[in-house]
Amino acid sequence: MMQAFTQLVQSTVPLVLLAVVVSPAAGDAEARTYETDVRPILKAHCFQCHGEGGEKEGGLDVRLRRMIVAGGESGAAIVPGQPNESLLLERIRSGEMPPGEDRRLTPHDITVIQQWIAGGATTARAEPEALGDEPIFTEEERNWWSFQPLLRPSLPHVPNAERTANVVDLFLAARMRELPPGEGGAAFDPSSRRAHAFAPRANPSTLLRRASFDLLGLPPTPAESSAFAADLGADAWPRLIDRLLASPHYGERWGRFWLDVAGYADSEGYTDEDVVRPHAFRFRDYVIAAFNADKPFDQFIIEQLAGDELVGADSTLTADAIEKLTATGFLRMAPDGTAAGGVDQSLARNQVMADTIQIVGTSLLGLTVNCAQCHDHRYDPISHADYYRFRAIFEPALDWKNWKTPPARQVSLYTEADRATRARLEAEAQQVDAERKAVAANYIARTIEQELLLVADALRDDLRQAYQTAAAERTAEQKKLLGDHPSIANISEGALYLYDRRRDARVRDIESKRAEKLQQFIVAATARELAKVPDELRSQVQSALEIEVARRSPEQTSLLAAYPTVTVTEAALASLDPAATAELAVYTEAADEVRKSRIKQHLQEFSDKAAGIRKSIPPEPFVRALREAAGAVPPTFVFHRGDHGQPKQQVLPAGLSVLETDAAIDANDPLLPTTGRRLRYARHLTAGRHPLVARVIANRIWMHHFGRGLVNSPGDFGVLGERPSHPQLLDWLAVELIESGWSVKHLHRLIMASHAYQQTSEVDASLVDADPDNTFYARQSVRRLDGDALRDAVLAVSGKLHHRLYGEPVPVMEDEVGQIVIGRENLDGERKPTKPIPLGGEAFRRSVYVQARRSRPLAVFDVFDAPAMTPNCDRRATSNVAPQSLLLMNSEFAAAFSLHFAERLGADAGSELRDQVALGWQLAYGSPPQEGDLEAALSFVESQSEAMQGNAAETLPEAAKVQALASYCHALLSSNRFLYVE
Repeated sequence: MMQAFTQLVQSTVPLVLLAVVVSPAAGDAEARTYETDVRPILKAHCFQCHGEGGEKEGGLDVRLRRMIVAGGESGAAIVPGQPNESLLLERIRSGEMPPGEDRRLTPHDITVIQQWIAGGATTARAEPEALGDEPIFTEEERNWWSFQPLLRPSLPHVPNAERTANVVDLFLAARMRELPPGEGGAAFDPSSRRAHAFAPRANPSTLLRRASFDLLGLPPTPAESSAFAADLGADAWPRLIDRLLASPHYGERWGRFWLDVAGYADSEGYTDEDVVRPHAFRFRDYVIAAFNADKPFDQFIIEQLAGDELVGADSTLTADAIEKLTATGFLRMAPDGTAAGGVDQSLARNQVMADTIQIVGTSLLGLTVNCAQCHDHRYDPISHADYYRFRAIFEPALDWKNWKTPPARQVSLYTEADRATRARLEAEAQQVDAERKAVAANYIARTIEQELLLVADALRDDLRQAYQTAAAERTAEQKKLLGDHPSIANISEGALYLYDRRRDARVRDIESKRAEKLQQFIVAATARELAKVPDELRSQVQSALEIEVARRSPEQTSLLAAYPTVTVTEAALASLDPAATAELAVYTEAADEVRKSRIKQHLQEFSDKAAGIRKSIPPEPFVRALREAAGAVPPTFVFHRGDHGQPKQQVLPAGLSVLETDAAIDANDPLLPTTGRRLRYARHLTAGRHPLVARVIANRIWMHHFGRGLVNSPGDFGVLGERPSHPQLLDWLAVELIESGWSVKHLHRLIMASHAYQQTSEVDASLVDADPDNTFYARQSVRRLDGDALRDAVLAVSGKLHHRLYGEPVPVMEDEVGQIVIGRENLDGERKPTKPIPLGGEAFRRSVYVQARRSRPLAVFDVFDAPAMTPNCDRRATSNVAPQSLLLMNSEFAAAFSLHFAERLGADAGSELRDQVALGWQLAYGSPPQEGDLEAALSFVESQSEAMQGNAAETLPEAAKVQALASYCHALLSSNRFLYVE
């Protein structure tokens, strides 16, 4: 490969150098005209300051040839026939004009202007007599290829064409006759296949793998490979295509392509917070279902641009109405930070509009309409006013003066039955909440009384009163009293758990206070009973009481027996002082209550019960939709230099003025409660007469089958985009798309039935030299899997792929090293990942269902060129860089799925290593291994097993075999043959 690349570079460099040297002289000076050669240069670099929008710096207007000759404040800008006397050329050569390093003209552009002046500064035709501030479009601009009416071209006549299966091949074969000379400059032999024919048809396993990845984004199973290889019927290939198109996985693959163009994301972007969009996934599901159903693409477009206007104001959300509202999520995919705090609302709102226009322009028109937001388009015939007329189509639904944030735009899918159920269950939950509240209030009252037992008797009533007084009404004395007794002041429902936590300590405190009280009551009761003893004996009785029982004399014992009531015990208090006994009982009961109570647990039971009831409430689903409000219609103004703070003239809704088909759109439809602008425009785009839409869509379909579009800039059919390599084929496909009822699957069948699609990629070097980018399609291109298809293929061959369709996105999170992985975020107090939350099979769903958060692209997607939705992606890049190899070699992703792959081989292929190795090869590559490959693989696995046992004596033989097989699987998954599709 490297040798071929070196030869390619060596053979290409001289041609490039030659092109640079000769290109300035390629055009005859006398053939240069203002409209064709010079005006595009001046429009791109000079119009903004010299003519556009009334701006005429130095009094110079360069929009017409005669105005340039007339010049400005410095005199004539050019002297026809005398380039060296022309001030304009002098200023350009010196780099003085246009100002700025990045705006200087290229040497080629300067030479073109010099040649034009030298040739007399001619024009192609008479110039208009007068110009206003609105730009004019030349015939050259109006005649641009993509603006021409769409007509089905005649089929080319290709005599002696080989390997042509259908009309697609005829157009390609006709163009293939123009293949340049091969390596060394030698002309092709006219009878040679390389000059005039396609490569041979690829083998069945290659075709099946190609078709399976193209239509499903998944590798074929061994059973599918065997069945196709054994099917010798003439219609085996079309039947295979029909089977693949009927698979629900088709919509997942081709829906993903449209989601890129639509700018699909599960987060708002715009700010660093990158707020999650919880309901965006329904638009994703709508797109997948639309492709699976082969929804006519014209209807698909209309629903996305104006589904709400198709539904109307009817509040009854039928399944059809929900589908159409969901479709308008297309116009809600642009980044939207208007719900975030701290943003300039006017700027953020207008940016949503600008991004939405960019998405619509690149996805449906194939034009960078957005480049005319601040001034006339520098290259394409799209005026500044055109941009705002186009904006006026969408302004009633995205009124920046009466804005709705993303949450406010959501449409609830709750039915009346759902609402009734929610109300009933919520009432039940609230009853439980009320019961909990009553129980908590009881606990609060009991806790207060328990804590009051620990304070002085004289303060209890005042403390109780202070606590029960509303905080705003407490006196200074009450506030101080509570401040001195925080154990009472802090009692609340939210703090009950703290008292519950101190259960044992509180029991000890209460019992200690009871013991103190008991002693006081005994002393008082004893004093009262001593008072009843005769005076002459009282001192003797008291002295006897003070002596321990064991040390008393018989006389003392006898004396006390004569007056038994003076020996007061707790038991005796019941008769001597019933009030004291009752007070002690309060302490006893309080201690028992505290000891037995489980406040937190008891209240939690109520909370859990209420939560359980609420959990049974049907969740309220929403649609992220765009709905235009009925009523006042906002005016649209041209913003000077794109600044919303500088509105100029008001404009009415219209398409692009350069297109004869894009006439003005009625400002209001009297039959609709809304303006109907988007609906009329959508129907206009899909009526079959628009020159761009069908070409753009047909080109995208072709691009995803061949790796490059017939126009290889799918989002730009303008001047800066690439020219069509096969314009007649593109037109034929576009017309075919329309006349088939806008059936995308019809176009799949047509393209895949061609020999061009079915041919091999294996050709000799001379053909590669002649057509290194394969623009002539004389072979099939080898294409690398994108990140989505790569991950899905790994899941599929490892046996872990979860096939469930639709639903909420699979969450992503940062792991402990900051890498974005599959998982539900579970952070500790320091915001570090802690115990993982199991996702079950959800973690192994297809990549289209993985949360597409703008700030958190999954690592495997990011490395393999995940698109940055800013605001959308009209074509994914395909790079070949070291981090891709490192991820496949060293990542946890690669290691984990290699082990899953090995475990699958052990389960599906039996115990024989030969069978396991052969199945792994078949799963990864879509074809059985050759005998030499099989023997080499067996040798590798056996040597790995021996090495693993030798490196770690504790490794059991069975474990070593699994690890060795996992190493083999790892090699398969990280190989180019797995990563690329022929």
